Amino acid sequence: MATLISVASGKGGVGKSVVSANLALALAKNGRQVILADLDVGGADAHIMFGELNPPVTLTDFLNKRVNRLEEVAIPITLHPNLRLIPGTGDTLATANMAYARKKRLMKQFQELTADVVVIDIGAGTSYHALDFFLMGDIHLAVATPEPTSVLDLYRFIKLAAIRRVLSCFLARSQMSDILSNRDFHSVEEVMTVAGATDTAGRDAAAAVLQSFRPGLIINRGSDSSRVNVLYLRKILHQYVGGDLMLVGEVPEDPSVPQAIRKFLPVIEAAPTSLAAKGLLTLATAVEQLIAAHVGRTNEEMKQLKETKTAIVFSKTEVPPLPPASTPVQSEVPIASYASTTHNIAEPIRQIDGKVSSQIERAG
Repeated sequence: MATLISVASGKGGVGKSVVSANLALALAKNGRQVILADLDVGGADAHIMFGELNPPVTLTDFLNKRVNRLEEVAIPITLHPNLRLIPGTGDTLATANMAYARKKRLMKQFQELTADVVVIDIGAGTSYHALDFFLMGDIHLAVATPEPTSVLDLYRFIKLAAIRRVLSCFLARSQMSDILSNRDFHSVEEVMTVAGATDTAGRDAAAAVLQSFRPGLIINRGSDSSRVNVLYLRKILHQYVGGDLMLVGEVPEDPSVPQAIRKFLPVIEAAPTSLAAKGLLTLATAVEQLIAAHVGRTNEEMKQLKETKTAIVFSKTEVPPLPPASTPVQSEVPIASYASTTHNIAEPIRQIDGKVSSQIERAG
């Protein structure tokens, strides 16, 4: 199963697509089979960065069922044999504003892609599509520039993603859906308080999910005169959201980047010795470590699951003595009750309060 890496940003114009394209190529150069998927619905441009100006097939063909499998949309990139591209869409307003059923079908297909890594370039902003596609990833990366407005938008994005992630835990428990689906929530704690009041087990599960939600921060177009106070950002995220943040990499401001774009090439290919290319290659090394950690956790979970199933099988081979005829027979292994984990999460989710916004702006 491929490792899904979602790359998003709180606002547009921060270089998220440049980061995604270069990261995908760097991972391919490291020997991994990589697919770059452009999910910036309505503003897809990853294909342009690789000189594929008129891709023969796009995400639109899958969404409109002209092709049956998402795998069929992944086109080879001549730049490197290990890299394929799923070109984005946005040809029509109807496609950009896809229905939830289409989105659910698309998300399911991502789990079936044949690759080592899938880098998902997600549209900027806090739309429900952006949040859901971001949370779909196994590894979450968020791109920002050092400007205070970019950092503030990043905070908003991560907070809303955390609310949506926690809310989905409770909505997956069918008895909570009616209570939560028509209510607005301002914070993660509000979700935990309202839902946890009647669902203690759900609150514990949501708390565990929130604790594991640790997006990686990528600072793009950084400079010595303009830097992000990462420690302060981590502090307010922990205080107001309950999650954490890790700095994965920094890419300096470099004129080589726009020059490479004009050549329809990623900068690590067009100018491999430039400062931006070096920063992106260092970022790729850090992401490689995140991938290895994720694969290790997944393998351990699969091993534990296999051992559990084996133990259950062996326990069933021991035939217990028959009970008296008057005693009702009960199963030795309780049957788990499974609830659907796919729901249209309550909409809309409101933005953060002005208090935190002003704190970030002053910090910037």
